[in-house]
Amino acid sequence: MIDVRPSQRMRDLGVVQHGAAILAEPARAFDLPTERDEAERVVDELFAAMERIGQVHPFAKGMGIAAPQIGIARAAGVVQPPGDAPAIILLNPRITTSSDETDEQYEGCLSFFDVRGLVPRPLEITVETTALTGETVTTVYERGLARLVHHEIDHLDGLLYSARMRTGVEPIPVEEYRQTGRGWVYDGA
Repeated sequence: MIDVRPSQRMRDLGVVQHGAAILAEPARAFDLPTERDEAERVVDELFAAMERIGQVHPFAKGMGIAAPQIGIARAAGVVQPPGDAPAIILLNPRITTSSDETDEQYEGCLSFFDVRGLVPRPLEITVETTALTGETVTTVYERGLARLVHHEIDHLDGLLYSARMRTGVEPIPVEEYRQTGRGWVYDGA
């Protein structure tokens, strides 16, 4: 049997890969509630993609996917926290505040799944999203969940995690990464 690279496996599952223009462009916001049907359709497609991906790869740290990663240039993302917590739907998300306190952890990205990168991120972020009904919802995320949500919001802003890595730090091949299957570790957690 031929060993398929992780990035090829993701491509086969419908995930847009690094280098595609859609990953480098800001996604278009939804006009809610006017575009409610479109937003629901995109969210349904994101959940379907997560289901396909989850069948071939375990995500101990949780996972997320943004609409541009499945070829839709709209401001929607879904984050599945680790464990049995309900999924987080991000429509038109915007980070309004972030803590000065940060940490660096390895992240993976479905759009270039052959490597993992050491990414500094704030330990706490406040995010505004738009509900399907048009109201603004504000939520505070901490630690690993803040990292997952921030990563997906970056996708909607046309950024990949490699843009956040410190100068001189390069992603490492997934074969060298030794944290697969374990959650992120935080001091005092």
